[in-house]
Order: sequence, then C-alpha cells, then structure tokens
Amino acid sequence: MSFKDHFSGHAAVYREARPGYPDTLFSWLAAQSAGRDLAWDAGCGNGQASLALAAHFRRVVATDPSATQIGEAERRENIDYRVEPAEQSSLEDASVDLVTVAQALHWFDLARFHAEVHRVLRPRGIAAFWTYADCQVTPVIDRCKDRLYVDLVGPYWPPERALVESGYCDLPFPFARITPPVFAMECAWTVAQFLAYLRSWSATQRYQKALDHDPVKLIEADLLDAWGDPQHKRTVSWALAVHVGRKE
Repeated sequence: MSFKDHFSGHAAVYREARPGYPDTLFSWLAAQSAGRDLAWDAGCGNGQASLALAAHFRRVVATDPSATQIGEAERRENIDYRVEPAEQSSLEDASVDLVTVAQALHWFDLARFHAEVHRVLRPRGIAAFWTYADCQVTPVIDRCKDRLYVDLVGPYWPPERALVESGYCDLPFPFARITPPVFAMECAWTVAQFLAYLRSWSATQRYQKALDHDPVKLIEADLLDAWGDPQHKRTVSWALAVHVGRKE
C-alpha cells in the first residue's frame, strides 16, 4: 500500500525539532486502560509517543510505513519498531490494551484503520488519537510566525492539514467516547529551537523544494527582533485535541 510521505526526507530534523507530548497524557491513558501489557503506537514516526508509552506499558509495538522515520527513533528494550502500515499490522487479534495515534491519523485510510483497531484491541481496550496545529508564543512573535504559516507556506500544506486544523472533530470515531481532561502542551525554547521547529513543517520543506530557497529566512530577521535575547527561553504552546474511546 502506498502512503503520502511528507517527512522521510527530513526525518532527522523532524526528530530534533518537534515538541514533546505532556507526561500527564500518558499517565492518564495508562490509568484508563484495563491492562498494561501491550500498547500499539500506530504511525509512530520517530517514536516520540512510543518512548513515553514505554514507561507505562510492559511492551510497546510502534509501527510506521517509513523506514527512514523509524531509523531515527530512539530504542528501548520494551519497544518493538516495525515498518508496516497502520491499516495492516502484524499484531495478533485481541492482543492490545491501548492503541495510540499521535499527529498521524489524518494520513490513514480510516475505514481500514478503524477495522484494524477493533481487530487488535482486547475487549474494553482503549483507542486514543490526538493532534495539534498552530502554536502561540507572544502576539508580536505570532505575527511573524503567521506570515510564514499562512502567507508564505500556506499553499504548500497538504490538503489533510484541514483535518489537523479542525482537531479531528469531523472524523468518524467508532468507539465509546471517554472525555479526557485538558492537557497543556508547552515547550520552553530558545529562538534557535523555535526556528528549527518552523523549518520542520512539511509545508516549509515543500516550499523549499519547489522554490529552492528557505522561506523561514524571509521572516527570520523580524522574528529575531521580536524574540529579543536569543538565549532567552520563551513558552511555546499548542492546543492539543485528544479523542479517547473504549472498544465496546
């Protein structure tokens, strides 16, 4: 099965520059789970969520169709990385306590993936899918960032970005919903770290490939001026949309 690969070409940049998910999310998910034997992180990318799950579950199977992305993932003894699509995993029937998808659901064939989740989940198993879109720092910095996000690379976002912007609210969710708490997703970053994050966007990479120059350079001077001391760490925050449900 072919897949839309927007990240393998800059997998190392993606690994270093992406924000992490809050520890409280994984603690809460583990608390909802009837068992903690096996978690499946589908569309795991470079293993950010997989690593966090490994602290709460005896075993984690982390799958992604991109061998390049998995090649950048940090290893743990209890994480089994597998290069395979989310819609057709090698997991056994009714073997998984928790299925997670972190910032990847919009790339999946949902009908096939949901069927796969129902196949591999144990009775009363948990499915948790989450996403984040735009970020906020300060009003002045945000204006610089928005020029990049909307005006410059806006046309280079893939159409699936609309699903991210909506927080997956319009996607089918064939599970008995569990209302999660609100989780704060924040990073304390220097301006260099923030610029690296802007360069990790798939739209930034597509713009650069198409036009042969770095669009971040076009806003960098203004952003540096707005940031102030380049060593000063500012809080960068994202709204995290989390959808959680139980297999009935």
